[in-house]
Amino acid sequence: MTVPRSTFRLQLHKDFTFDDAAAQVDYLAALGISHAYASPITTATSGSTHGYDTVDYTHVNPELGGEDALRRFVEKLRAHDMGLIVDVVPNHMGVGGSENTWWLDILEWGRHAAHARFFDVDWHSPDPALRGKVLAPFLGAAYGEELHGGKIKLAFLADEGRFVIEYYAHTFPVCPVDYPSILQEAPELAQRFTGLTTQPTDQPRAADARAALVTLAATEGGKAAIAATLAAHGAGSPQGRERLHRLLERQHFRLAWWRTAADEVNWRRFFDVSTLGGVRVERPEVFEASHALIFRLFTEGLIDGVRIDHVDGLAEPREYCQRLRQRLEELSKERPEALQHGNGRTYFVVEKILARGEPLRGDWQVDGTTGYDFMNDVGALLHDPKGAEPLARAWAALSGRSADFADEALVARRKILAENLSAEHDRVARALHRIARDTPATRDFTFSSLRRVVGEIVVQFPVYRIYPVNSVRSAEDERYFSQALSGARAALPRADHVVLDQVAQWLGGKLPDEAPVAEKPRERAAERGRDRNQTAQPNTNAPASTGSQRRSAQTLFSQLTSPVAAKAVEDTACYRYGRLLSRNEVGADPGEFALSVEEFHKGNLERSKAFPHAMLATATHDHKRGEDVRARIAALSEIPDEWAATLHNWSTLNTSLRRPVDGDDANWAPGPGAEAMLYQTLVGCWPPGLSPDDEAGVKELAERVAQWQLKALREAKLRTSWFAPDEAYENACREFLFDIVAPQRRGGFLKELPAFAERIGRAGAVNSFQQTLLRLTAPGVPDLYQGTELWDFSLVDPDNRRPVDYEQRRAWLAEGEAKGPPSEQLSNWRDGRVKLALVRRALALRQHAASLFAQGEYLPLEVQGKHADRVIAFARHAGSAYAIVIATRLAEPLLAKHGDTPLVDADQWGDTAVILPDALGSRALFDWMSTGAPKADGQRLLVRDALAAMPVALLVEEGVR
Repeated sequence: MTVPRSTFRLQLHKDFTFDDAAAQVDYLAALGISHAYASPITTATSGSTHGYDTVDYTHVNPELGGEDALRRFVEKLRAHDMGLIVDVVPNHMGVGGSENTWWLDILEWGRHAAHARFFDVDWHSPDPALRGKVLAPFLGAAYGEELHGGKIKLAFLADEGRFVIEYYAHTFPVCPVDYPSILQEAPELAQRFTGLTTQPTDQPRAADARAALVTLAATEGGKAAIAATLAAHGAGSPQGRERLHRLLERQHFRLAWWRTAADEVNWRRFFDVSTLGGVRVERPEVFEASHALIFRLFTEGLIDGVRIDHVDGLAEPREYCQRLRQRLEELSKERPEALQHGNGRTYFVVEKILARGEPLRGDWQVDGTTGYDFMNDVGALLHDPKGAEPLARAWAALSGRSADFADEALVARRKILAENLSAEHDRVARALHRIARDTPATRDFTFSSLRRVVGEIVVQFPVYRIYPVNSVRSAEDERYFSQALSGARAALPRADHVVLDQVAQWLGGKLPDEAPVAEKPRERAAERGRDRNQTAQPNTNAPASTGSQRRSAQTLFSQLTSPVAAKAVEDTACYRYGRLLSRNEVGADPGEFALSVEEFHKGNLERSKAFPHAMLATATHDHKRGEDVRARIAALSEIPDEWAATLHNWSTLNTSLRRPVDGDDANWAPGPGAEAMLYQTLVGCWPPGLSPDDEAGVKELAERVAQWQLKALREAKLRTSWFAPDEAYENACREFLFDIVAPQRRGGFLKELPAFAERIGRAGAVNSFQQTLLRLTAPGVPDLYQGTELWDFSLVDPDNRRPVDYEQRRAWLAEGEAKGPPSEQLSNWRDGRVKLALVRRALALRQHAASLFAQGEYLPLEVQGKHADRVIAFARHAGSAYAIVIATRLAEPLLAKHGDTPLVDADQWGDTAVILPDALGSRALFDWMSTGAPKADGQRLLVRDALAAMPVALLVEEGVR
């Protein structure tokens, strides 16, 4: 298996192409990277800045330079003995617009389209207006308004002989069956389409007829006839609008206002994004069609591994991963001989959010996750648990909201299910209702009761989803499902409990040859004499289709719990709850404030045994705050009372700048919670060295923060939202931000803000060094997100996808090599070069001692002495080789009050010592982070010696140096 030594994530788009990436390969090689790790390379919606809106799986994105440029990029990688991992998006495609031919096919031909089963469409909607149709919720206003306003138009594509409906950038093909009615004014053009049906056997005839129409429409008479036809369907007259409306009503799509999607969409979306349609990759023909390009590029040796996006969105993640693994192993034998490897396995990771204690399933045959679990672990490790309660109290007192994140999450789940994913909720309930109707014992379960019950289970669900095997929940699934079941039972009225129990069985409970739970005795007025404890008799009349119906219901249920979790927790509650924003991150639970050293070690040990090659990340294209923003905010956990007082003081200082909304002084912007979160954000992202006198620099920062603020306010969905923006409130919030950092505040808030950022800046830097070194040395494959080798004070996208200044990094890397180890640059830590040096040196050791980190065991090391709780240490061990990792943690109380360097004075450590493995007793060790060569006294290595020059150390023996 080609296991990457380290990866570097590149965000490709039209302004950073394969050729641009190729130009940085020598820099990545010098940094110590073994594999480039690219965002999706298949053709995406024009202008896409991320690539996750694929419109064509069969071609390399031309905006990135196409396949030729990809080959040039890979040739450059190979010249440096590097590989390429690509991001694959099997769950969804970009829909709407005019670029996705698979999607346009189903809009044109409906259920009989060649690609009708490629997308997850419910063709049997209970809404008569949607039966056999696809809801097209792409209108900016109500259908009638847009139709009357002439924004929905019939158009003719002369080079294709095709009639389409146009709405701004969207194109909706008209079914050729309707061409005769369209061409009433031109029977000579219509005749070739007469008698057409939507059956697949007729579709080639329609293609021939369109080809003929191209020729006929090019004549003078044809042009005139087409013009007359279009005019007859124009919105300029009541007759034209009516004719266009009747034409639209006959199509296989129903144009609708985008707001209707939450309640009426009849196809699976990516979360609640109506421009991304769910793909049925579980179908073999869809799997092959959507992966054909990736398989060919892999076979030809252009790519070496894959990262699978949003695996939980798939109908059957286990089966998908197993199928993909099998295909990759088969194809690996056909790769160029130089790229073939002993066991034929290919590096393959999945994007998966794991709750605390939730394992990645071993039978998926993947190499691990993309690293959110590690990011959560190391992020929590940076926090002082003593700060949890006082900061929660301060947040609740200041904001008026709950101190408990779980409360916010539950409210958000209910809101998302009711307002954003109501149509998906309905679809699950309908699937269960069909099962209920098939059995006499459950036929009286109403749709409403089933909807109510399954909705409560979804709201209470503690993880993204379950993974039943043969329609039965595993023991691991049961662990989480039972939590949801208990929560639902407590929330639902007793009358619903019998329905709840039956739904629990349908959703993966074991079904022996006994009656459903619903047939257990109930009180019935008509059976007053019946024994209430009598056991129901087995049901032998269950229909043969029950198994497939259960599987369908389970799939729909799992494809609902996942987006509810993501939208409610990550995209709502995390923008409402502000105890410390450093814990409000993708893959994290803000209710879990801190992680102990012992728990961190436990996570690494489990990962090293089960998935030793999983990715380790601390920043991604989806993070809400850059890794160094989070590290600095985490330092507030060490001074909770001081931070609470600072928040109060700043709020008082800026009271006069608050904006009343709608003339109501009590309804002011931004509001207490949003104001407190704004201050945290400003403290976290204030660039080191930015002077309040730098008006241009402060304004640039304010613009970035304003972009974050707008997104945060809308995602919170409290006083404004994407669905119903309150622009007056949003503008007032923006004005407040720009007022508090205006040049005239240099003697007030604008003086205090950078001073406080400086106050915690050194503790934040120590946290950054700690999480960086742990990522580079823990079991797994360290991933660097583009640009984060210097300080990463970015905010949520698109801020975290800004262009990277590679020339600066390249120059500083070269300079740093001449200056020696990172400790030589610690005094100038604010410019970030010390972090770059740390990354380079750690990656150099991984390259030098590859087997030590790839296969070496993980050994937690005991720390003793006065400040044992402020150190984390472990060893990597393979054969006779060792690497010792030591890092300062929770350093704020130990840092000199008036010092300028993020380093604990040696004499502060006292007798604190790391207990080394027996084999290293009394041996001299060499530090890759400094010029130090500390020697243990027996097995005791004093921290004051190991961390004399840097807050972290990476120690090896002479032979490994």
